[in-house]
Amino acid sequence: MRTIYDVVIIGGGPAGIATAYLCQKHGLTYLLLESGKSIFQGIANTYPAGKNVYPSKPKEAPEPFLVEELRPPDKPVTVEKYIQYVQHFAQHENLRVEVDIQFEDIREERDILVIHTSKGLFRARKVVLAFGSSIPKELSVYGDAKMVAKTVEDPTKYVGVRTLVIGGGNTAADVIISILKEKRQLNDNQPVYWAHISEKFDVNKETAQRLGEEILLGGNIRLLPGATPRIGEVDDEGVDRLVIRINEFKQPDGIEIYHAMSFPMKHVIACIGSQGPIPIFDKLGVQTIACAEGVCQIAKEGDRLVLLTAEFESTRKGVYVIGGAISPSYMKISSGSIQEERHPNLIYTALNDAYHVTEAIRKKLGRSEADTKP
Repeated sequence: MRTIYDVVIIGGGPAGIATAYLCQKHGLTYLLLESGKSIFQGIANTYPAGKNVYPSKPKEAPEPFLVEELRPPDKPVTVEKYIQYVQHFAQHENLRVEVDIQFEDIREERDILVIHTSKGLFRARKVVLAFGSSIPKELSVYGDAKMVAKTVEDPTKYVGVRTLVIGGGNTAADVIISILKEKRQLNDNQPVYWAHISEKFDVNKETAQRLGEEILLGGNIRLLPGATPRIGEVDDEGVDRLVIRINEFKQPDGIEIYHAMSFPMKHVIACIGSQGPIPIFDKLGVQTIACAEGVCQIAKEGDRLVLLTAEFESTRKGVYVIGGAISPSYMKISSGSIQEERHPNLIYTALNDAYHVTEAIRKKLGRSEADTKP
């Protein structure tokens, strides 16, 4: 018999973990899907190492923290310690979490929502999108290259192979540094190729210094300025590969001559920046509204904001959106009108979103407090 969950949660950050915990606490069947190797991967990827985490709360916010169990402590702790606490909490509560799984789409099947992922289909009555605001941009070529927002989770995967890192900024440099360090420790001299569409690589002084130190210690790096990812292809052995042009010459007769390199997709890492959730909303058919002049006070004119009810339900029935994905503001449908709603990208906001959305789902599914009492 196919399992139909009350709730499937997409994203294992503060909003997602809090929603999973509250579902479990109130007897809702649920499953949380996280694309990273562990929960809170988004925070690990976006917070600088050693940065302190605070229980910050907007001055105008009337509510206390509504999920005290996940509230950051009053005494500041590093992000690493907070993540460790949350991971221990999730283990202690035995939360139902699937990691290293890519969310792809949501389809309808009668009254059930079918969640398509890289590891198959999951079915639920309600879906909560809690995937945060920082989503790595994808290469617009065929194939499945690794997309990275900040750093690679397991640099040992790239030991013993020629690796291609695409992107000219600090993220790409940090990825290269971690791979070079791993290669050096394991006496691997296979090069890391660093490609950028521009002729100039743009990294800050500190990152450039750390990269220089790795090179001086024997790191084998090959720069490919002005290189352009062109196509993805499948070779004779069925391996997905990326073809990247190193340089090209346009002849007067219209013929182009170019030099190119080909890498297995699994050895390609793209660090080409982050995007917001709008492309995902578009794919899912979740309605957004563009800010007109004078309408939005927080977002800029032309910015597209997701349209949600007071209970965080989107225009797609049964699909809710909470947390960083709707920060710094969204369009709220309330009492027959639509207006911009401030939504700070804070742990406080994410936890309280989780509380409110879980309460809303419990009511929609007809689950009362009496249902959850022993």
